[in-house]
Amino acid sequence: MNGSVLPEDVLRDAPSFTPRPYELADLELLLSGAYTPLTGFLGREDLATLTRQGRLADGTPWPVPVTLEIPGELARNLDAADPARRTVVLTDLEGAPVAAIEVTDVWQTGENRFGVGGPVQPLGDGGHGPFQRLRRTPAEVSGLLPPGRVLGVIADRPLHRPQLAQIAHAARTLAAHLLILIPVSGPGPDGLPPEALVRSIFAARDRMPPATVVAVPLLTRGDEMRDALLRARVAQSYGVTHVLSTGESLAGAGLRVLVPRELAYDNRDGQWRWRDDIPPRNRRLAMSPAEIDDLLDRGFPLPEWHTPPAVAKELARVRPPRRQRGLVVFFTGLSGSGKSTIARNLADTLRETGERTVTLLDGDIVRRELTAGLGFSKADRDRNVRRIGWVGAEVGRHRGVAVACPIAPYDAARKAARRMAIEAGAGFLLVHVATPLEVCEQRDRKGLYARARAGQLRGMTGIDDPYEEPSDAEMTIDTTTMTVVEAVELVLAYLVENGWVEPKLT
Repeated sequence: MNGSVLPEDVLRDAPSFTPRPYELADLELLLSGAYTPLTGFLGREDLATLTRQGRLADGTPWPVPVTLEIPGELARNLDAADPARRTVVLTDLEGAPVAAIEVTDVWQTGENRFGVGGPVQPLGDGGHGPFQRLRRTPAEVSGLLPPGRVLGVIADRPLHRPQLAQIAHAARTLAAHLLILIPVSGPGPDGLPPEALVRSIFAARDRMPPATVVAVPLLTRGDEMRDALLRARVAQSYGVTHVLSTGESLAGAGLRVLVPRELAYDNRDGQWRWRDDIPPRNRRLAMSPAEIDDLLDRGFPLPEWHTPPAVAKELARVRPPRRQRGLVVFFTGLSGSGKSTIARNLADTLRETGERTVTLLDGDIVRRELTAGLGFSKADRDRNVRRIGWVGAEVGRHRGVAVACPIAPYDAARKAARRMAIEAGAGFLLVHVATPLEVCEQRDRKGLYARARAGQLRGMTGIDDPYEEPSDAEMTIDTTTMTVVEAVELVLAYLVENGWVEPKLT
């Protein structure tokens, strides 16, 4: 897979393309050498043998496909005979050049999507973003590590006292230097933003043995075994000789794996010991992530016996009590269901309290301002909902309340809006206003259903375009016999009960 360095005139004339976030993460690991022996994205021959045997075509063991897809219009313009037309400049999400791929293999993967394989070479200044100083290459880290054993810990969650005790015990037993690898390409398993995760790890450094800390763009791929094997390969590239397992199976990755026993807190002297060494009446078990989140959501301090104060401070900063956190209240339902009226009245009621800023994203107003020019095809409807979701998430990021009320007929777009809100650190409440179609038609304030029934309007949700009823709505409301005031009170009661607003609103 080795390729020559591409000349400047070829790079200057080459088309550019922005890969998807997980492809950019793979690209960074390729460029840094963390994916050694890979030097580029895999082609069909490597992918075929990887699928059958877990090895590359040359027999090298490798755990996961490392692939890149490009759109059809770009793939069709590639020309194997012309270096300038078989090279693609890969950019980051802001359009800055990151690398170039010299395409050696092209194949169709889906409708207007093509896979490409070939070696990559770095371009640009090496990237930007928070904590760039921690994004060291394996070669750079190798120069910092002392000789001897290296204990690797992949810290994808904050380190509380049980984990810190396990790390200290393992490092002491092995007489090993500690290398902390922090995945930073997206939210962790508990939804913590990568920059907040890094801060929480640094907040625990005074409780660790001497350690080297590195940020790596590792993403999970949904296969626990393959993810674990890939993490082990990356850790090994950084010089790790032993890895402290966090529950995944890392066996067979060429590393010595330490699987820690369960620790418990000993009430007799405040020490963490192996669970079976403490009488049941004297021990406290480690808190689960759900228990930690529940305390933070309600504004209660994390107990010092479980979490160092500096770590607790960082977690409380990124996950404040719900009454102080941003929130997206997302109404979905058929035209005429009552969702816009409920949303407007809810927004007005929340504004009366003055507790937080409130932004109303009404479907019709958004169509005139934010998404002007979009039609009513499935693709355009998805774009409309995703844009609303993005704006709502940004409102939530700054601890305001966004109230949105588009029809949002498709499940995938609603899930995307939820994901954006959660990744922004905000809450998300999906309210399905499930008023039956016949009732919505009877109301027909805008005359849309009548026009659709008469064949004068196409693409009307509920008539000739589907509405995918949500299965993940936190609330379902039918306004057939319910007044607007009653519907708003139901939503407010939910917000109060779950800690999003103060009880005085009721």
